[in-house]
Amino acid sequence: MPAHEHTAGGDVLGWPLPVLVLSAAAGAYLWLARRARHRNPVLGWSRWRTAWFLTGAALLGVALTPPVAPFAHGDFRGHMTQHLLIGMYAPLALVLAAPATLLLRTLPAARARRLTGVLHSPPVRVLTHPVVATALATGSLAVLYFTPLYNATTGDPAAHWLLHAHFLLSGCLFAHVIAGPDPAPSRPGVRARLVCLGVAVTAHAVISQLMYGGFRVHIHAPVEQVRAGAEIMYYGGDIAELLLAAALITTWRPQGRTRRVAAPGPAPAPPSAPRRATAPG
Repeated sequence: MPAHEHTAGGDVLGWPLPVLVLSAAAGAYLWLARRARHRNPVLGWSRWRTAWFLTGAALLGVALTPPVAPFAHGDFRGHMTQHLLIGMYAPLALVLAAPATLLLRTLPAARARRLTGVLHSPPVRVLTHPVVATALATGSLAVLYFTPLYNATTGDPAAHWLLHAHFLLSGCLFAHVIAGPDPAPSRPGVRARLVCLGVAVTAHAVISQLMYGGFRVHIHAPVEQVRAGAEIMYYGGDIAELLLAAALITTWRPQGRTRRVAAPGPAPAPPSAPRRATAPG
């Protein structure tokens, strides 16, 4: 395997831009959360959800700024660390923040109805199908590492940023389908989601083991870096998927069978006391 190098000067010099974008996103979320609490003081807005969003933004900031970003540009181990932060850990935190629910609570009624219509549109239903979300989040890893695609992205800063965007969006989509608290029009039951999560766990394990053994991988990096990156993917991915399973259990609300209860009516009158028969006088 040849030496692994990135033409990453533009990426390293461009790290202040992600910081500005993430800071603006965090500020917008805090403003919307405050607005939600003011509009409905009784319902309010969970501080835990706010903390989750800030945690997700912080994880993205760590992944896209020094020292992780320069490390990822020059070492495959850094790339895999960055991939886990952007594609698995940060998406889970952002999804648990329930941004769509926050928007629905703070937008005017007309805009909230339009957003609801978008969320229930056929394209969104297709994207949020568990099979589609699983294929985008895990199936793309095989395409990336077992074809020349990864090496192509390392030499093009624009392609590298597109890869980051894919990791983030597909990771958010998968986390939303499995354990998102936001409303989902066609979310399946818990068993189907657990099956999709099991498929993702298996796919990560198989890809990382094939990568460690050097089978059919197209990664221009020293062997020791590829093996270490495979270990990071194997163990780091397991931890992220365990957290996702815990989030599924936490956000799951069982739907019990509804029982029809008759409306209470007026109490029946007590039986009248029997009258004594009187002899005719």
